[in-house]
Amino acid sequence: MTNKLGIIGGSGLYDVEEFKNKKYIDCKTPWGKPSDQILKIIYEDKEVFFLPRHGKGHYISPSKINFRANIDAFKQLGVTDIVSVSAVGSLKKELSPGKFVIIDQFIDRTFARNKTFFDDEIVAHVSMANPTSIGLMNACEEAIKKANIDYKRGGSYVVMEGPQFSTLAESELYRSWGADVIGMTNMPEAKLAREAEIRYASVSMVTDYDCWHPDHENVDVQKVIEVLTNNASKAKQMIKNLINIFEQHIDQNDPANNCLDVAIITAPEKRTNKTIEKLKTIAGRVLIK
Repeated sequence: MTNKLGIIGGSGLYDVEEFKNKKYIDCKTPWGKPSDQILKIIYEDKEVFFLPRHGKGHYISPSKINFRANIDAFKQLGVTDIVSVSAVGSLKKELSPGKFVIIDQFIDRTFARNKTFFDDEIVAHVSMANPTSIGLMNACEEAIKKANIDYKRGGSYVVMEGPQFSTLAESELYRSWGADVIGMTNMPEAKLAREAEIRYASVSMVTDYDCWHPDHENVDVQKVIEVLTNNASKAKQMIKNLINIFEQHIDQNDPANNCLDVAIITAPEKRTNKTIEKLKTIAGRVLIK
């Protein structure tokens, strides 16, 4: 099997302009259109796919991102591994603006999003105990080190609905839980990647201290953009490094690899052809015999 890397870029990372051999692809999915055209690049003889989750120019609100279409489109293109790069606020003093965090856990506080591909006739329950791929995290860590970026390995990401930033009470609540960072976009993205049997890793770029830090002003979009601009250049170097090494770290025992084998609970006679057709990209491996 050919392993292919997909990058989902968040705030401040809308394109990878410096790459050559670029082609933009329009994808159609049963769930609608993805956030934007998917950029296919050839780098070091490897195919890599890039998608800006907010669209170029950042015109899609976190709650309006078509997460299902984004993941389905990547799966259609043969993507086996997704690395999310996103902007977050820090909930800990030591995680200062500019630092990268390799996420290994999520707390999903979103409530207005479609969170599963299996919401009609066919029911599946995938495990999210370990939502990110250890192999991909290892690859991200190596790529970050090579780029000389200040980082932390491991951290819990609170995913809030947005688009408003936190109240002070909310920020202090999440800090009391021991969470590390807060953002608006990695859920249900990580859940859908797991349902699609795509390995997933998340690299969060800290832009601010949310609103809890007494010595820092409340979150200001213009100040966040300043940090994002610097972070984006670092992220692009990390991506270049990652392309070269991610296959060396693939874990053949990763929980995402064959998770649908034990996830679908609906009896075969209840699975209609219409729904099987809708799910053929995501779950055809187990639904179509």
